[in-house]
Amino acid sequence: MSRTASRAAALSVLAAALAMSGCSVLPTMGPTARAIDGGADVATAEGVFARYEIIDVDSAIVEALRTRPLDSLLVTFGDNRPAAEPLIGVGDAVAVQVWEAGSGGLFSGPLVADRFSAGSKSAMIPEQIVGPDGAISVPYAGRIKVAGRRPQDVQTLIESELAGKAIQPQVLLTVTRPVSQSVTVTGEGAAGMRVPLTGRGDRLLDVIALAGGIRTNVAETFVRLSRNGRTVTVPMSTIVSNPRENIFVRANDTLTLVRDPQTFLSVGAVGTSTEIPFGAEGLSMAQALARASGLSDTQANPEGVYIFRYEPAGVVRRLRPNSPLLGAPQVPVVYRVNMRDPQSLFLTQSFRMRNRDLLYVSNAPFSEVAKVLSVVSTVASPVGSAANIYRLSR
Repeated sequence: MSRTASRAAALSVLAAALAMSGCSVLPTMGPTARAIDGGADVATAEGVFARYEIIDVDSAIVEALRTRPLDSLLVTFGDNRPAAEPLIGVGDAVAVQVWEAGSGGLFSGPLVADRFSAGSKSAMIPEQIVGPDGAISVPYAGRIKVAGRRPQDVQTLIESELAGKAIQPQVLLTVTRPVSQSVTVTGEGAAGMRVPLTGRGDRLLDVIALAGGIRTNVAETFVRLSRNGRTVTVPMSTIVSNPRENIFVRANDTLTLVRDPQTFLSVGAVGTSTEIPFGAEGLSMAQALARASGLSDTQANPEGVYIFRYEPAGVVRRLRPNSPLLGAPQVPVVYRVNMRDPQSLFLTQSFRMRNRDLLYVSNAPFSEVAKVLSVVSTVASPVGSAANIYRLSR
């Protein structure tokens, strides 16, 4: 084969490589930077259809995301005051004890005086459950309405009903099992039980401690509070670090401790393509890149580093007020970082990762060409060898 023919063959191979570098049949780890940047909007017969928002990460974006509104127990329930004095409710178990000033009365037998007795006798009425009608039965007093009343108010009511029947009666009512004034604690992070509330008021962490505490890592535990048809979930670490979130609980609240390990996905031209746990409270993009073993030296496009995430519409409204995607509660957003810019090294330290984020690094254009050259070389080698054999055989 002549030198001219060899040069022409080489140019043909290079042209084929450049043409095939944009071919969709080539193996790849994901979309190119050009495909991501150009795929946000798709032209259709009806017009341009927006699929996701592309946002370049700068200091203003980092600051806006840092101050993004998060779920808050205090903001949602607005309840950071001590609980009201507990009232008796339907289903509670109560016990009533009646004292009389002397023997021979309705609740007293023969006088048995000792050094601890003032000459009075008492009788214990067996424990009973407050019925659906909100009442209990007291001998010689009939059905006494107790639901929605304080124990001391019920004591006075029973005494008035027994006046003239018993000898100067004195009544003590005890709520032995305050079912109606309790909080249900459940979930895989807790032992699970109903915790009765005290008269002084109980905060959220107090109730969790009485239920046996949490069984999972604090950084992986979330507290879900349900009250009056509303449910809010916040990280346990937020409640621990911010005392204002440690609000007072109310009767019939339900606390669910959920274990949800925080992870992100690293995909593309990175050292490690896998699901990676945060491992601690909070994670920056710089830390995420380091845990993914950084960008691949031979494949990565430093200008094509992306974070794929669903953001609440309220957050996107602050970043892109005119976004056509604001009609949905969750908006797909692609954050773009140019790692060739030295400023990006500071930005990635401040950009906070979120649970289930997808970190994607696109391939460099040259790596696609090199891949094609490798394929063409593999195909062309047998042809070249056959040509040499044919030339030598002549």
